[in-house]
Amino acid sequence: MIETAKKNDRGVLVAVGSKSESDDRMEEMMDELEFLSQTLQIDILGKITQKLEHPDPKTFVGKGKLEEIKTICSMDKIDVAVFDDDLSPSQLRNLEKELKVKIYDRSLLILDIFLKRAKTAQAKTQVELARYQYLLPRLTRMWTHLERQRGGTGTRGGAGEKEIETDRRMIRDQINVLKKKLEKIEKQSNTQRKSRSGIVRVALVGYTNAGKSTLMKVLSKEKVYAKDELFATVDSTVRKVVLNNIPFLLSDTVGFIRKLPHSLIESFKSTLAEVMEADILLHVIDASNPSHEDHMRVVDETLAEIGAGDITTVKVYNKIDKADDVITTNGNGTSIQISAKKGTGVSDLKELLTAEVRKVHMKIYPNYMQQETY
Repeated sequence: MIETAKKNDRGVLVAVGSKSESDDRMEEMMDELEFLSQTLQIDILGKITQKLEHPDPKTFVGKGKLEEIKTICSMDKIDVAVFDDDLSPSQLRNLEKELKVKIYDRSLLILDIFLKRAKTAQAKTQVELARYQYLLPRLTRMWTHLERQRGGTGTRGGAGEKEIETDRRMIRDQINVLKKKLEKIEKQSNTQRKSRSGIVRVALVGYTNAGKSTLMKVLSKEKVYAKDELFATVDSTVRKVVLNNIPFLLSDTVGFIRKLPHSLIESFKSTLAEVMEADILLHVIDASNPSHEDHMRVVDETLAEIGAGDITTVKVYNKIDKADDVITTNGNGTSIQISAKKGTGVSDLKELLTAEVRKVHMKIYPNYMQQETY
């Protein structure tokens, strides 16, 4: 018998926090990083944290901590070291030289997850473009992410260095190709969105794994991929929904996450147009997550960054059946508590959503209600 199944990589997690960072906060950061790593089939064998005023400009972590990581990598036969922050090109080179394992920083980890999850031509092109733009300044002699064998002796200026230059030219050419391809796809998407004018648009937004796709499935009564994993949805999905004779378009969008790579936000702006052009946002919140308030803040900041911060928003506290504590819905705006999976509060959400959609219909599209009969 020959074993052909690909074995998972063995990994170690590394995070650096400020000296004022609480231990609970550091633990939460590591748990999320582990969840992200597991999404790429990386088995985590160790977690290393350090508190510094500023990360070391050469190796991100201090000298003593670097020796600790080297020992773990050697003893546990580690394949991948995953860092919770972005690494500069020089930090990446120095860490690969010292640790002699593949290095993932947070952005590259998220980009590779998106690449794995993307299904449509638009999403695949967007992720590939963001990934190549991120990789271009970070090529090293130990580079493996392009899935090509490396040449050279491992010394500066040898054949390996020449191959890196070849890779850089290849990536620049590919970036230009992808940009042209994306422009063409975006023109088609813009045409499709224009054809939907005259009907209210509602977009689901929220932190990754908050339950947006499950709620989409419940509201639209159609099969939508929903699973308890990070970034289960990368492609934008749009469905026509009718509640109490009131029609509207409902779109499910990619989940947000802290430290979302800026290059990814830029590349996904055409997909996020479903959010930016929405009349109503349903901000889905995982009420069972102890860090849901931080997640809400990340989503609000991301919405503001893409120009969607002023859109009418309904906060939907989901997974209320799993919440340990009573959720208080303080603050401005409309909110409701539900469990999309159990069906708790869904009928109330439908009534609330109907009322919100009707307001927009009467205000923005008064003629539409007279044109259609349901």
